[in-house]
Amino acid sequence: MNATGREVDVDDRTALLREVAERAIEYLDGVDARPVGRPIEVARLRSGLGSPLPDAGMDSATVLRDLGAAAEPGLVASAGPRYFGFVIGGSLPAALAADWLTSAWDQNAAMYVVSPAAAVVEDIVAGWLVDLFGLPTGTSIGLTTGATMANFTALAAARHALLQRDDWDVERQGLFGAPEIPVVVGDEAHVTIHVALQMLGLGRERVHKVQADEQGRMRPDALREVLSGLDRPAIVCAQAGNVNTGGFDPLGPIADAVMANGGWLHVDGAFGLWAAASAALRGHLVGLEDADSWTTDAHKWLNVPYDCGIVAVRDAAAHHAAMTLGAAYYVETAGAERDPYNWVAESSRRARGFTVYAALRTLGRSGLAELIERCSAMARRFAERLAAEPGVRILNDVVLNQVLVRFESGGGDAAADDELTRNVVAAVQRDGTCWMGGTTWHGKAAMRISVSNWSTTDDDVYASVEAILRCAAEVGGLPAATATR
Repeated sequence: MNATGREVDVDDRTALLREVAERAIEYLDGVDARPVGRPIEVARLRSGLGSPLPDAGMDSATVLRDLGAAAEPGLVASAGPRYFGFVIGGSLPAALAADWLTSAWDQNAAMYVVSPAAAVVEDIVAGWLVDLFGLPTGTSIGLTTGATMANFTALAAARHALLQRDDWDVERQGLFGAPEIPVVVGDEAHVTIHVALQMLGLGRERVHKVQADEQGRMRPDALREVLSGLDRPAIVCAQAGNVNTGGFDPLGPIADAVMANGGWLHVDGAFGLWAAASAALRGHLVGLEDADSWTTDAHKWLNVPYDCGIVAVRDAAAHHAAMTLGAAYYVETAGAERDPYNWVAESSRRARGFTVYAALRTLGRSGLAELIERCSAMARRFAERLAAEPGVRILNDVVLNQVLVRFESGGGDAAADDELTRNVVAAVQRDGTCWMGGTTWHGKAAMRISVSNWSTTDDDVYASVEAILRCAAEVGGLPAATATR
């Protein structure tokens, strides 16, 4: 029976799914040719999508056709090869197809008894990830909604472990009357670290901040100075891949300082952790294995569909204690089977392991390394070609996939150059050839380019550079584009 009490016609369901699949394929086949981002008034979207909820249900095919037509003008081609905003990847074909299967299978990945297949796949994927990142044997893995909840999970494990040393059971007793836990972060810590601290009751504004260098990397000498002023072990949050520059905190010296303090080192590697899969790039991560927890986002550089974050914790017991729920009606396994809900802050949850499994098996070790290295090489090409133009300056050392670009009129007026840079960013977004966002880096406005999509090619880089320079010339202050391939 369907929601209205009528019998479901299997043939109608099959026809509906085939029609939607064809519509999705048609969209993807044209995604590289459509404008990447098109300004649209919210009123237009609301008028097409919004209406009073009907009393009687509508035909499913009609609903889906109407939804497709009305939503289409408001879609951003972030799945395509010329979207360079927010460190957003696309979806590998195998991962996307696995996601379709995941929806059709409709598995609740909470416990082994609910979906043995989801639990076993997640367990296999966990082993692959520990190996790929070079993490210690026995490290536990959880698949979260994204990097925010991955950071939350890791820091919850840290909170548990440090308070347990003081014979305090934070999951049972809460934080009222608990010993205080110092938290130390770099000046350039990502906002999701602060959000996680906020949700964990550790406070986003009571942290000790450590100075960063010109590339946004935590300074080990400054960290040692901060830790020397503390009278107890601290949670220290380092970064692998600064969201603006791509720079890596020097994890080796940082780990040494945290070990001397007796604290817990967490590494936020939302996209930079994937560099560990590349022999050419993993040198940025020396000391990674000495941390206590790590996080990354599978959508960013593994290119699986939303939502999928990854948390890894050296102390599996602390990880389990911080996350496990337990209820009278839950049927937990007592053997070697995995109950995925013990490793994330969710009970009913999507079976995210299937898409990660498909992506990793499709790429293999060499394919994953090639993807990371190719995107990083294209970021360098962006920087080289843009820097060759008068009035264009690259603000960061391009060590990974991030490029910071500033446009300067030559008059030495910082405020005017800020305005020019923001105008160029806005013009590029309107143009639609590519899309990248703006940011502020050390008080200067900048364009931020993030190369993270599996389908991006050198031709996409060349076309995007030409569009950027054309827009820069159109807004004024720069000569006409001279870039050649």
